[in-house]
Amino acid sequence: MNIAVIGAQWGDEGKGKIVDLLTPHVSIVARYQGGHNAGHTVNVGDEQFILHLLPSGILHPGVRCVIGNGVVVDPDALFAEVDILARQGIEVGDRLLISDKAHVILPYHRELEVLAEARRGDRRIGTTSRGIGPSYEDKVGRRGIRIADLGDASADGPLAAAIRENVSARNRAIDGAETDWRTLHADVRATWSRLEQWVDDASLFLSAAIQAGQCVLFEGAQGTMLDIDHGTYPFVSSSSSTAGGICTGLGVGPRSIGAVLGIAKVYTTRVGEGPLPTELHGDMGDQLRESGREYGASTGRPRRCGWYDAVAVRYAVRISGLDALAVTKLDVLDGLDEIPLCTGYRHGEEILTEFPSNGATLAACEPVYEELPGWTSPTAGVRRYEDLPPEAQAYLQRIEEVTGVPIAIVSTGSDRADTILVAGGLIDRWQAERAMSTSAS
Repeated sequence: MNIAVIGAQWGDEGKGKIVDLLTPHVSIVARYQGGHNAGHTVNVGDEQFILHLLPSGILHPGVRCVIGNGVVVDPDALFAEVDILARQGIEVGDRLLISDKAHVILPYHRELEVLAEARRGDRRIGTTSRGIGPSYEDKVGRRGIRIADLGDASADGPLAAAIRENVSARNRAIDGAETDWRTLHADVRATWSRLEQWVDDASLFLSAAIQAGQCVLFEGAQGTMLDIDHGTYPFVSSSSSTAGGICTGLGVGPRSIGAVLGIAKVYTTRVGEGPLPTELHGDMGDQLRESGREYGASTGRPRRCGWYDAVAVRYAVRISGLDALAVTKLDVLDGLDEIPLCTGYRHGEEILTEFPSNGATLAACEPVYEELPGWTSPTAGVRRYEDLPPEAQAYLQRIEEVTGVPIAIVSTGSDRADTILVAGGLIDRWQAERAMSTSAS
């Protein structure tokens, strides 16, 4: 059974650790959307790995990693990441496959994003200004450049023409810009000499692997609330971060997805602008940020923090058909006397239990909380569910009730070993199924 791992909140939920945890049970990890604005942090003993474009499965020898056509690729960022991993003892080698249909990020994309954010003023989105959005805009506008196009070596061919036209348009849009398209064309051609070794038809590769019985883990970046269609628009990313993006972002059919695991912190965070109903201002928000080390893995930006929002996660359950949750950072709540849990929103005289589509409505909502007792015994490093404090177990059970799906994984620390697999849960059953399949073959 193939499994999808996606974010059930505003991103930064801890997907990297969960993907790393599950990778030994799969043959392939395939990422289907986003760019190098995403950051997956994986801690293995005293070593920390921060991944941006590469799927988290790259840390495991023998596992193939796929970057799908739904991802936008900055070749310079990719090369830098590969080189950093090599210095940490992880060789990518021939284990990476990049879809020939993926679009590339070029320098003018970054320049345009900086300019667009500045022009928005108070309405800025809070992007990372790494060129992700403009690259997706070119893709949808049918003027983008795909990785397969980079193999065109001719001086007057389609690649040269596309770069010349795009650079000319950007020079007109950006005051003082005098980019020479010829220089960029030469740089792109040099890029291809290193990139070519990893480029192939990802859809064909995945189809053959699945038919051969290999197990695939589909890895999402960002989170449900940053989905271009279903997130808190316009304060969203530029891609489909929900489960629906798997099919379009990798070229696989929906029946290839056997189960969907949503990742959620036991509280809530987001970076950038946009409404966050349970956001905390003051000492409690600062405490969560510092205890949870809530700073962006890609940018270092401090994350906005709030209590667990069941309305938002219920929405993610519906949009992506989540089968179960993996909840992370339980240990961050250690020592609190009481823990509020948001079960609805108050909007004027009305109580909302479903996530509103209108951004102005969401911004005007106030959270409706239940107060649950905290715990004094630490959960940090606990690896058996029955060893958790009774109050922590009660809190997790209440999350299941108000969210509507069972919890399959509980993370109690940053190390991959600080993890509880709930007995009889989705991952427990999935691992047993994989073991039986392996022994039978």
